[in-house]
Amino acid sequence: MSRFDVTSIGETLIGLSAYPGTRLEDADQLTVHTGGAETNVLAALCRLGHRCGWIGGLAENDLGRRVANDLRRAGIDISSAFRCSSLRMGVYYIEHAAGPLVTRVVYDRDASCASSIRPDMVDWDTLFDTRFVHLTGVTPALSPSALATVQDVVRDAGAEGVKISFDVNYRAKLWTADQAARTLEPLIENVDLLICSHRDAVLLFGCDRDPYLAVRQLADRTTADHVVLTRGDQGAMATDGSSMFEEAVLPVVPVDRLGAGDAFAAGVLHGVLNDDIQRGLSYGTVLASLALGQKGDMVTTNLDEVARLSNVLSTTGEVDR
Repeated sequence: MSRFDVTSIGETLIGLSAYPGTRLEDADQLTVHTGGAETNVLAALCRLGHRCGWIGGLAENDLGRRVANDLRRAGIDISSAFRCSSLRMGVYYIEHAAGPLVTRVVYDRDASCASSIRPDMVDWDTLFDTRFVHLTGVTPALSPSALATVQDVVRDAGAEGVKISFDVNYRAKLWTADQAARTLEPLIENVDLLICSHRDAVLLFGCDRDPYLAVRQLADRTTADHVVLTRGDQGAMATDGSSMFEEAVLPVVPVDRLGAGDAFAAGVLHGVLNDDIQRGLSYGTVLASLALGQKGDMVTTNLDEVARLSNVLSTTGEVDR
């Protein structure tokens, strides 16, 4: 039996949020929290009862200790994280907004501890002592050595009997669409679970604007057992190569938009770990909605709550109040 259900590598950052309705240039107070694409997923999975481990960089300073403490509190094993004595934690600043403006994120992650990761810094025995390794398209964009590390994970996981989950998660502030497409295409060819937004599928991989065609075109680019296409407020769909699965969104008044996609990915992984992709879409939708309705990147919930919301919505379309 594997030590973990899901492990991951990637960057976890310090988030500094202006009070909703306050512009960053006018803010005199900022709320501190921890977030990162991969650890957001792991934290949500821990909430659902899974065993999760993370490998990434922690600066040897107060901010690094703050991140470490938050990840431990989330239930994530960080015993194989590497420490940096001379580099820093990445930081991101959030300006929450309602229309006509959109929530804005300003990154300050140059020369971060996480970007220094190299294959020889990874505890491979720990990373591969798992059922799934979860990767995102964020980490390969951080640095050439981070890309080399992800490439090694993708190359070696299968031989270790470990499956790969990959969330494309394109970030335009890190690289161009052309750079991302050239880099990510070979990485997604042999993963076991592929998650991609319809927008990214069109922009990066030239898929059709018809989502039913797009998800099949994505499936043609990979040997993945399951390909999941997210469609924003239009819901999500998945294919296992023969059947199509769909799930509508759960209406919510957004409080904080960051972390919703990661919460969705956690729900999908939970379903796949339990051999039920339809449940994965349903749990992912519930988790994304819960994340949208909460402050911070890491969703606070539990398995009973997610199961109850999923069951009630599937039978009545309404939520108990």
